[in-house]
Amino acid sequence: MTHGPVGGDDASFLDDDSGFSSGRTAVRIAAVAALGGLLFGYDSAVINGAVSSIQEDFGIGNAELGFAVASALLGAAAGAMTAGRIADRIGRIAVMKIAALLFLISAFGTGFAHEVWTVVLFRIVGGIGVGVASVIAPAYIAETSPPQIRGRLGSLQQLAIVLGIFASFAVNWLLQWAAGGPNEVLWLGLDAWRWMFLAMAVPAVVYGALAFTIPESPRYLVASHKIPEARRVLSMLLGQKNLEITITRIRDTLEREDKPSWRDLRKPSGGIYGIVWVGLGLSIFQQFVGINVIFYYSNVLWQAVGFSADESAVYTVITSVINVLTTLIAIALIDKIGRKPLLLIGSSGMAVTLATMAVIFANATVNPDGTPSLPGASGVIALVAANLFVVAFGMSWGPVVWVLLGEMFPNRIRAAALGLAAAGQWAANWLITVSFPELRNHLGLAYGFYALCAVLSFVFVSKWVRETKGVSLEDMHAEVLAEDGRPSSR
Repeated sequence: MTHGPVGGDDASFLDDDSGFSSGRTAVRIAAVAALGGLLFGYDSAVINGAVSSIQEDFGIGNAELGFAVASALLGAAAGAMTAGRIADRIGRIAVMKIAALLFLISAFGTGFAHEVWTVVLFRIVGGIGVGVASVIAPAYIAETSPPQIRGRLGSLQQLAIVLGIFASFAVNWLLQWAAGGPNEVLWLGLDAWRWMFLAMAVPAVVYGALAFTIPESPRYLVASHKIPEARRVLSMLLGQKNLEITITRIRDTLEREDKPSWRDLRKPSGGIYGIVWVGLGLSIFQQFVGINVIFYYSNVLWQAVGFSADESAVYTVITSVINVLTTLIAIALIDKIGRKPLLLIGSSGMAVTLATMAVIFANATVNPDGTPSLPGASGVIALVAANLFVVAFGMSWGPVVWVLLGEMFPNRIRAAALGLAAAGQWAANWLITVSFPELRNHLGLAYGFYALCAVLSFVFVSKWVRETKGVSLEDMHAEVLAEDGRPSSR
């Protein structure tokens, strides 16, 4: 699967008859698959606008509220663990349709819930959809993208996630503004907070409908012995050049007599493939640097500087816009300078900015109610550091980890390994999310821990992550076999 180099013009691959005659098709297909990321981001963030209303309407305590908020993360971990195995059995496209249906059910179930445990149930359903989408989108995009632009197309997943978060914040704010408050009646006798969840039905239907317009992954088709269909899809994506060689190489990497299972993650010589541990480590570090603290609890930071609750909400939206813009930087750079350099740059930037915030909050004065106060220059420095942290994350660890998880695993174990890594990511997300409320009175310690994780992420990437820019999925399969001491099929 080798093609001529792509020049400086990002669109040049679209018109090269020799290799990428159907580049626009690859972009369109990746964009549709990435819509799962938009729903992923929307579902993750929609709860923020409804938290206080759920607590007030259902008369629940902080413990029940915390469980209701975190329940989606538990569902996401379960969905991620199972998505890969299901995708290996029924196909990538079918799993996308299932995810869209789960999002739709969650939207209506949560919007019409009349008790808190109904909210929890349908948030778990939506969380399963999030977990499924977090696995299937990067896997499918990696399996349908030409190597030279795979990084940019894979980054669409993270772009869609941050756009989904922004859309959720914006829709929540508009609905709240239209009703005069999240707990005020808006339409059809339903409070605005219920419409926040019901609004998710629109992108769910769009995602489900568009899933019918894209082809199945050619690697899944080869694994299912549907060679003529795989040949048609590969021809559409990559053109006719070296088509039969590509199919033969894919078939060689997928040859097996048994059905896919979790046992595939173990080397014949014993132990788990090292690449699986690398994927799990990337997932955990992506969350342990504390990015979701910035998005879930940013009001604490803004109010510590003296902004009102309304002003803090506006600045939270601005932070999400910064995240979107910096993801575009990653899309522009990832196939030029590579995955590993971006991760190392991001780790460095995150370590410096988080350490700065740790020092400032460790020396902050404390108000009588226990909240920190950052008057004068310290407050401005903390705000700048927080936004620069988002920039460092958004141009590196946000999109690059999803790209790597989609492409770094061999064909035979991709779905299982990606599912395990994504489940680890959701578990780490849950740990950081539920632990932060207890750390709000010790923000210096909290940001110090996140800064340490950023430093360790630099060491981890330097030592164990290898560059995958421009490498075909089948070549990566051969490298893993070589590490295990077996001859490759190259």
